Amino acid sequence: MGTELPDYYFRVRENGAAVFRVDTENRQRRIEMDQIAVINIRNGEVKPHGERTLSPDDMARIESWMAERTALLAKRDIDDIHRAVDYLNVTTQWVQSKASDEQLEDVTDALLLAMHDLRSVLVRKKADRLIGKP
Repeated sequence: MGTELPDYYFRVRENGAAVFRVDTENRQRRIEMDQIAVINIRNGEVKPHGERTLSPDDMARIESWMAERTALLAKRDIDDIHRAVDYLNVTTQWVQSKASDEQLEDVTDALLLAMHDLRSVLVRKKADRLIGKP
């Protein structure tokens, strides 16, 4: 860990984060974390913790973190989809070369339904893009 700690710590939660101000400038030279807000990344809401009023510096750092976090989550989403494509290819190879009749019986219906659903949505979305529909 470096010698200088950040001024803020963001404890990631399901839909955002709890925001803490980090303080090391105290007599005991201990790290103190004072919760100042809760963030909901989905709706952009920032709720000050308790009776607190957030400073412009607080809000600027929170908004910056929210933008960085949103970009990271979007990057992870697309990476997950690329991994799913790879996994579909691995699954195809497994079906073709290794799967037993029993294993295929166990997964075929679920795979066919999931792939049919995915294909239907992809085709509809592609058609919408081609005709310029939002």
